[in-house]
Amino acid sequence: RETSAGRNDETFDPLDARFVRFAIHDSNRHPTLGLIEPCVDEFEIFTAEEKPRNVALASLGAKVTASGSRASDLHRLEHINDGRYGNSRSWMSDEAGRGWVLFELPEKVRIGKIVWGRDREGKFADRLPTAYTLEAGPALEAMTRVVFIPPLRPAVSPRQTTDRFEPVVARRVRFSISSCTSLAPCLDELEVFTAGSEPRNIALVSAGTKASASGTLPVAPIHRLEHINDGLYGNSRSWISHEEGRGWIELEFAQSQNIDRVVWSRDREGKFTDRLPVDYRIEIRDDSGAWHIVASSLDRRKYVPDDKPPAQLITAGLKPDEATLAGQLLAEKKTVEAEIASLAAGQMVFAGSFSKPEVTHLLSRGDPEQPRETVLPAVLSALGSLELPAEAPEQARRVALASWIASADNPLTARVMVNRIWQGHFGIGLVDTASDFGRNGSLPSHPELLDWLAREFIHAGWSIKRLHRTILLSSTFRQSNRIDRRALALDADNRLLWRFPARRLEAETIRDSMLAVSGRLSLKMGGPGFDMFKSRGGLNGFPPVESFSGEGLRRMIYSHKVRMERESVFGAFDCPDAGQSTPLRRQSTTPIQALNLLNSRFTIDQAAAFAARVESETGPDAPVAGRIRRAYRLGFGRDPEPDEIREAADVVVEHGLQTLCRALFNSNEFLFVP
Repeated sequence: RETSAGRNDETFDPLDARFVRFAIHDSNRHPTLGLIEPCVDEFEIFTAEEKPRNVALASLGAKVTASGSRASDLHRLEHINDGRYGNSRSWMSDEAGRGWVLFELPEKVRIGKIVWGRDREGKFADRLPTAYTLEAGPALEAMTRVVFIPPLRPAVSPRQTTDRFEPVVARRVRFSISSCTSLAPCLDELEVFTAGSEPRNIALVSAGTKASASGTLPVAPIHRLEHINDGLYGNSRSWISHEEGRGWIELEFAQSQNIDRVVWSRDREGKFTDRLPVDYRIEIRDDSGAWHIVASSLDRRKYVPDDKPPAQLITAGLKPDEATLAGQLLAEKKTVEAEIASLAAGQMVFAGSFSKPEVTHLLSRGDPEQPRETVLPAVLSALGSLELPAEAPEQARRVALASWIASADNPLTARVMVNRIWQGHFGIGLVDTASDFGRNGSLPSHPELLDWLAREFIHAGWSIKRLHRTILLSSTFRQSNRIDRRALALDADNRLLWRFPARRLEAETIRDSMLAVSGRLSLKMGGPGFDMFKSRGGLNGFPPVESFSGEGLRRMIYSHKVRMERESVFGAFDCPDAGQSTPLRRQSTTPIQALNLLNSRFTIDQAAAFAARVESETGPDAPVAGRIRRAYRLGFGRDPEPDEIREAADVVVEHGLQTLCRALFNSNEFLFVP
């Protein structure tokens, strides 16, 4: 029977129930979107009394759960039993064409009718459940099916259509066509299979089966009756009826057979879709001579050319044990597909294919048109003695170079690495020309220390973590940054490290620290970066993003770099523009830095978030002094001094906590490594 978008009354023999399940197996198609999520505006369960009562209402204590919900302001699970009708107070499943809701009543009650609707106001008819099962019972383990509307089978297909039915003994099978898509109907093959674990096609003429028909188109030699069961597919080996839109084929077996399936097609090769039968019935004749219909097109969807409905498993109509097995297999299939997807989504790399290296020549005066003697693959003789034969493949050359670079016998790599890490902690390396250790570079300030750290780095298995620990636990790193006038007179640049060199944080660290203190920093790792600009060039130029959310709250290392274009706020803090390699960032102090950090939308947003975090963590009744202490602990990692509390309290009372948070972001204590 057909369901209504308005009101559907389901009446059944009364039974005691505390649980009611409405399982949707299918829904109607949206005219443009196809199969989408079904929707129900209200579900009512009525008692089997002289004056029936709706006991499904949430106000009466009924609880409802669902397979899933696509939630919005209009569609929520709690709307399904709130006593109000219409699309604006409805529940929507989160799965196309299916879903379920389960009601648990406060107590067991005798029920006899269920009423539900898609949109009781009659404005919407899409998302309508068309196939479903209603079950009720006193416990989940004792449910009784009270209503079952089976789903329609898929539409017929020009390439292959299968009709299954309960096994039946038959001597003859008739395929009768009452309409087709165009002209006279056409079939390239009609197959009938025996029931059992080893099915056989007994329709073949080679098996002794005889074919007859209502009539055959007489003028086309490729369309003959004997083609209907010759085991060959395609339009060139097919049968066409002599009558437009109608016709029948009958197969008579050599003896009675136990059959359960008929398979037919218009053109198994997929070249033709015209003349396709769409209205038909399949009948069998038993030994008594009586004809019985075993399948027809009445329970199929309407055929729509080029329609590709999503593949889905429909268990409705199966026996309980078959449905259970199908569900288990489907769950196993999803698990395997998820494992395959996780394996396929591995770390992506840019890679290339290896080819045989070309011969390299010494060029006269650098002219590629004047090649001279052959040059073997090797490192510079001033740096080592590594040399490979000319026929060495590309892979061997790369491995040899990498092994030489990371060799314990090659001190240059370790010295450069150690110097870079030292530079990261102290602002300047032991060799202040970090990218030049040659004659044009500077001499190390502490050559013995550089060599010792390089040896320790190699002996520790090139462990960067251990090198960091060694530097950070040293007395040099842990010393005060106070100035000694005598030392200042002797070493104004602090190259001998007589005090810790105070310096401003890098641009990225300032931004990340502001996000961390405000509580908005996203620690998500990997994946695509985020944009600092609304667009990249073109007519719009590079308009900056002012307010960030979502991916834009990740660490700045994940921001997309735009060459020759500085970020609007933190570009002023000597953040390289990615236009060229920068071995050491310069440290400058400009008015633009102060203006950006005080007035930018980013600072204002983070100050507001910082203040909200402080208020949330201290509670609504916290005193001003308590909030100031929390702000200092988050921003500076220390408690404020009494005079700082007094000065900050005046600011908070007059201008609000957000202003104090903004001032903390702009303080030297926040911006500088002490």
